[in-house]
Amino acid sequence: MTAVERVEEQLAGLRIARRSVPSEEPSYLLDIHTSPAAQPGSSRFVAVSCSNESLRVYDRETLRFLREYRARPGLLSGVRFAHTRDSLVFSACSQGSVRCWDVRSASQEPVQVFTGYPSNVFISFDLSCSDLVVCAGTEKAEKDTFLVFWDARGVTDCASATKEPLGVYSESHNDDITKICFHPTEPNLVVSGSTDGLVNVFDINKDNEDDALISTCNSDSSVSSLGWAGEGYRQVYCTTHDEGFCWWDTAQLDTEDPITLLHVLDVRESVCAENQGLHYLVGGLYHEKAGKLFLVGGTSTGNIHLMSCSSDGLSLVGTLSGGHSATVRSFCWSPTEEALLTGGEDAQLLLWKPGAVERSLTKKASLKISSSVQKRVRVHNTSLKCRKK
Repeated sequence: MTAVERVEEQLAGLRIARRSVPSEEPSYLLDIHTSPAAQPGSSRFVAVSCSNESLRVYDRETLRFLREYRARPGLLSGVRFAHTRDSLVFSACSQGSVRCWDVRSASQEPVQVFTGYPSNVFISFDLSCSDLVVCAGTEKAEKDTFLVFWDARGVTDCASATKEPLGVYSESHNDDITKICFHPTEPNLVVSGSTDGLVNVFDINKDNEDDALISTCNSDSSVSSLGWAGEGYRQVYCTTHDEGFCWWDTAQLDTEDPITLLHVLDVRESVCAENQGLHYLVGGLYHEKAGKLFLVGGTSTGNIHLMSCSSDGLSLVGTLSGGHSATVRSFCWSPTEEALLTGGEDAQLLLWKPGAVERSLTKKASLKISSSVQKRVRVHNTSLKCRKK
């Protein structure tokens, strides 16, 4: 059995290990991130961005709820822990700031606020792997859309302060910047995606935006998620709001070889999950040990489909069922523990591990959430599209 086959078997064998207790105020779980490995004996954390404008923090092992933060006012979008300080968690605010809290502190106030410009409504952000730079993307305001950058040094000292931007990029996108992702090992590289369909790779060490723009790839649709993949993380991929998938090799930029590895206009039509179908994509994960890119998708009834990617196309690896009862909105893969965290429209946070046996007393519940979920929360097209080859 090859390394890839072992990983695919392991992913298909994921089972529920833990299930969080439902919140008193059920909401969609839109983004998930886990804190880095801390000192032996200390707790790890899970942070979840929710549709009720809050950020919730849980204990990583037990999924026990710990605390909640709110922007007051404003909608929080996305969540990221610092790489070098396991207790610092960041989120972007629609009121023109990126905020950082210390989850070990009893205070509800952020330890750092990165402020933008008056017109900025931030809907995406990320933190460089060195924790030195924060970048956030804006909604389009009139004719302008921005990538805004801040110097994040000093935040690990927990000095409560407000920071103004280092500068902005304003010429490379012409619509809402929906996703930002820094390179996993090279802090100067960042990729951004937009509803204009463009996926741009920048080297922020360059002096100006024109020189910083390394490559522009066109997905031909609104970008819903993106990330890095491949050896040395030289590949870039994205999923789109109409369930498309694009995968490019930026290492081929200076060669005659084609940069596009795969372009699937509608994954629902190319991957057939028998008797269940595929209704939507959530995102991708690159498995470094196997050197393999996988996609995560699912059904409106909560089943999760795992698909492997190759230049020949997509293939179904396995289906995780019995966990969620509604559309899955977010996930986070932990390579060190080979575990998967998932969150959905049923307000449930689940931890999946290979061959696990569920130890939680909480049963699967079908929660119908009748809240006025923000217009920015996308609704998937759940029409069944499945064709056999």
